[in-house]
Parts: sequence; structure tokens; C-alpha cells
Amino acid sequence: MPAGGGRAGRRPAAPTLTAEKADGGIVLQLAGDWLARTVGSVEKTVNDTREAELGRAIAIDASGVGKMDTAGVLLVESLARALGEKGAEVELRGVADDNALFKAVRAAIDRERPEPKGREGSLLTVPFEMVGRGMYAIKDEIVLGLNIVGASIYGAGRRVTGQTQVRLAAIVNQMDRMGVRATPIIALMSFLVGGIIAQQGAFQLRNFGAEIFVVDLIGILQLREVGVLITAIMIAGRSGSAITAEIGSMKMREEVDALTVIGLNPIGVLIFPRLVALTIVLPLLAFIADIAGIAGAMVTTWTYIGIPPAAFIQRLHESIDVGTVFAGLIKAPFMAIIIGIVASSEGMKVGGSAESLGLHVTAAVVKSIFLVIVVDGFFAIFYASIGY
Repeated sequence: MPAGGGRAGRRPAAPTLTAEKADGGIVLQLAGDWLARTVGSVEKTVNDTREAELGRAIAIDASGVGKMDTAGVLLVESLARALGEKGAEVELRGVADDNALFKAVRAAIDRERPEPKGREGSLLTVPFEMVGRGMYAIKDEIVLGLNIVGASIYGAGRRVTGQTQVRLAAIVNQMDRMGVRATPIIALMSFLVGGIIAQQGAFQLRNFGAEIFVVDLIGILQLREVGVLITAIMIAGRSGSAITAEIGSMKMREEVDALTVIGLNPIGVLIFPRLVALTIVLPLLAFIADIAGIAGAMVTTWTYIGIPPAAFIQRLHESIDVGTVFAGLIKAPFMAIIIGIVASSEGMKVGGSAESLGLHVTAAVVKSIFLVIVVDGFFAIFYASIGY
């Protein structure tokens, strides 16, 4: 009886189970192909056989079976064990003692499975347990992130020293997808936000007769905070989710495992080009966002409070300097690295279901936006501490 063998291209025969009296006992004769796609037709017969009283001596003859896979072996082995539990002596014929498929199924059935643990502790200890589990989860996230960073730095070093080829095409392709194609939406959002800030600022400052200071407000706020923050949040939602979905889909289709099997490092092939591309394009997008935000504020102040563009630019030149511009742009690479690491780590954690993919994509976006805002807060504290 071939286990899973047989001639390729032959249509599988329907499995059958018949009982015959012989040698003072009952012989259960198996025939046909006992495969996952065919055993459904004989499952009711097998269940009825389990419940029947067949005597003390029962033989299961599988010599007439054409092909058999794990599902068929499991059904036959379960039948033999069910009959044995009723006190019958069961003999399996037509199967070699060292049949690998039967040995694997028997080992899986006999494997001890741990009992599910119920919740322990009282209502007073549950909050502390949740805090502890949360801290362990944070530790695992940090370790995975550091692993990605370390592997990326190691891969970058190998590329710089010529030990590994630099795949510029992959980096440029990611820059096009994350940067060039994101430019219109980033510019539009920043233009609108800049106009809204200018309108609200002018409306409030009008009470003090200081509408002209709205130019100072928009210049400092847009260049130091709003431009880079909006850009990072948009990229986290747009490109971060795409990174998680792409890597997660590869995990589901076992393409990441295939890369490992053929000797390639998944981090170097999949994650490194995306991290490099994000680190390059996010500062550029933040600069575009700054220009678009100031343009939106200029249009709003011209139409809302009558400040002409020439006066706006003159006042803006007096209120900001190069340091103000770089105070915002210097945050962009750090935010890009955080977005890339979080998105990649969530993608590497995707399981084999579409539900898992959706959960990790959502987690990647939420975590990235949260960490981007936290990093922006740290920079604000740092700038305040150095008096800038």
C-alpha cells in the first residue's frame, strides 16, 4: 500500500470500507484512495463502524488501498484505537511496521498536550499582571527592533566594503513609491493645514491688533513642528502600512522562509532598502511640506487679512533663520527609521491568516504614529533645555 504514492494523473478512487467474517473474527477491508479530498465520503461509515459491536478479534486490511495521505491515516488509526478501547484485539494488515506516515500520525496522537492554564490570582493582582505582561511585550518589541537595526547596519557595512552588492534599483524603486508618489498628498495636506493655522491665528490676533504676527506664528510653527509631524504621520499611515502588508503577505506565502533557505538574509533583502529609502525621502517630503504650508498661509493671509505676498516674505525673513528650518528637518531621519522599524517588525510577526495581517497592519500604523509624536516631544524638550 503506497502512502501518498501512486501514478500521477490518475483520478483518485472513492474509498470504501467493508466488513467480512473470516478466521473467527471480523475483517474490515479498505479499498480505494484514502486522501484528504476523498475520505469525506467514507467518514460516516467509519463512525458507524466505531459504534458497532464487531466482536473481540478485528483485523483492518489496508492492502487494497491505492493512495493514502495523512488524513486517511488519521481516520484509520482513530478507528483502530476506538475499537481497541472497546476491548477488541485490533490487527492492522497491509501496512509495514516501519511505515513513516503511520509512525508520524501515531506520534502526533500520543504527544502530550499541556492543559490550558486558567487565570490565576485575585482581582488585586490582575492589574500588576497586566503591567508585567505589557513590559515583557515592550521588551520583545525593543529586542526585535534592535535586531533589525543591527542587521541593517551590518548589511550596510558589508555593502560599503564591497562584500555584498548594493541593490540601488531596489532602493530607488522604494524611493519612488514612498517619496515621489506621496508628494501630491503631502503638499495638499500641508497647504490646507498652513492655511487653517494662518486663518485661526489671524482671527485670534485681530483682537489685539497684531495680525502681522501671524507670519511669525506660521513660520516658526510650520518649520519647527507641523511640517515634519504631518509628513511623518502621513508616511506612517501610507508607507508604513504598505511595508507591513508587503512583508506580512510574504510571510503568509512563506516567501521569507524561502529567502532564508536559499541563503539570503530577509532583513537585507526586504527591510534594508525600505529603511534607506524612508530615511532619504522623509526629510525631502518634510521640506516640501514646509514650503506648501507657508504657501497656504501666504494665500490665506493675503485673502483674509490683506497682507500681500511681498510683505509676508519680508516678515517671514525677519522671524526665522536657517536654524529654524533645520530644527524641524533634523527630526525627519529619526522618525523615518522608527516608522521603518515598526512597520517591518510588525510585518515579520504576521501569521498565516488574513486576520493576523490586518491586526499587524493596524498595530504598525498606531505604534508608528504614537512613537513619532513621542520623538517630537523629546526633541521639543531638548530644544527647550538648550534654549533654542
